[in-house]
Amino acid sequence: MIELDQYKLTLNQYKDPLADLKKALELDRKQNLAAELEKQMESPDFWQDPENAQKISKEVNSLKESIKSYHKLETAMDDIDVMIEMAQEEEDEDMIPEIGGMLDQFIEDYENMRIQTLLSGDYDKDNAIVTLHAGAGGTESCDWCSMLYRMYTRWADRHQFQYEVLDFLDGDEAGIKSITFEVKGENAYGYLKSERGVHRLVRISPFNAAGKRQTSFVSCDVMPDIEEDLNIEIDEKDIRIDTYRSSGAGGQHINKTSSAIRITHYPTGIVVQCQNERSQHMNKDKAMQMLKAKLYLLKEQENREKLSGIRGEVSDNGWGSQIRSYVMQPYTMVKDHRTSQEVGNVQSVMDGNLDPFINAYLRWINLSENAGENQ
Repeated sequence: MIELDQYKLTLNQYKDPLADLKKALELDRKQNLAAELEKQMESPDFWQDPENAQKISKEVNSLKESIKSYHKLETAMDDIDVMIEMAQEEEDEDMIPEIGGMLDQFIEDYENMRIQTLLSGDYDKDNAIVTLHAGAGGTESCDWCSMLYRMYTRWADRHQFQYEVLDFLDGDEAGIKSITFEVKGENAYGYLKSERGVHRLVRISPFNAAGKRQTSFVSCDVMPDIEEDLNIEIDEKDIRIDTYRSSGAGGQHINKTSSAIRITHYPTGIVVQCQNERSQHMNKDKAMQMLKAKLYLLKEQENREKLSGIRGEVSDNGWGSQIRSYVMQPYTMVKDHRTSQEVGNVQSVMDGNLDPFINAYLRWINLSENAGENQ
C-alpha cells in the first residue's frame, strides 16, 4: 500500500534527527545531574533552606520531564514502526488513518522538543511579564487589546501555564486600554519573547456603523521575571513613584484603595506598573523588581545590539511598525512579517494556536545569530 510505504519513508527520515536531538538535549548529563540532586534531596536537613530546596526540586522535575518527553518520542517511533509492519503484513487498510494520526503527532512532538533546544538564553526559562497597550484606533484598538489578551491566556492554557494580572486599565467604552500580566511556567519567556512588537488587526469593525474595514494596532512588550536579586543601582532622583487606585478585572485580590504603583525611570523613559499585590508595599516591590529587570536587560543589550526591543518601545504604535498582521476581511490570514510564517485560520490563532509563529521565530532568530557569528 502506497500510504504505508510513504509513512515508513517519512518515519525513517526522523531516525538520525532523533539521535541528534538526544545529543542536543544532553540527556546523559541531565540523568546524572538529576541523580545527584535527588541524593541531596534525601539529606535530613534538605528542607532547612526552603527557598533553595524548592529551587532544587523544581530543577529535578524539569530534568525528569525532559528525559521523559524524549523517551516518549522514542517509544512513539517504535510503536509507529511496528504498526506499519503489522498493517503491511495483514494488508489492513483500516489501520492507515490511525497510523497517519500517530505519525502526525510524533512529528509535532518532535518539532516542539527540537524548538526547546533553541531556548538557551540566560532568562528563557523564566516566567514572562507581558504588557499590552492599545494604540491607534480608539475603541476598536481597545477591543483588539482585549482579544489579544484572550489569545495569550488561551495559549497559556494550552501549555498548562498559569497567568496573573498585574495591572489593568479599562477602555473608555469597551475593551482594554492597557494590561500587564505574568505568565508562569518553564520557558514562558523563551517562547513569548517572540511576541514583542506591534500587532495589527484588519476587520470590519463592530463599532463602525458604516460597516467599513478598519485597522487597529496594539503594542506588546515582553520581559522575563528575573527572580534573582539583580545588582542594579537606581538613584532615587532618576525615578518618580506614583500611587493610584486599582481598577479593572483583577478580581477580589485587587485592593480598591490607592495601593497601585507606577514607577517612571526618567533616563530611559521606562514605565512599570503593578496593582495586583495585596498592599502598596508589595506592589512597589514587584514594580521595582520589574524595573531592575528591564534596566539589566537594557544594559546587557547595549553591549550587543540596538536598544530597541528590550524596552519594548516600538517606534510607533501604528502603521509600518507591526511584526504581525491579523486580517479578518476581505480574506482571513495571520502573517508574521519577520519570518513570513502564515496561517489561514485566524480563529485558531485567536484561540491560542501561536506555536507555529513562536517556533518559526525561534528558528529564524537562531539562524540570524548563527549567521552573525560566522561573519
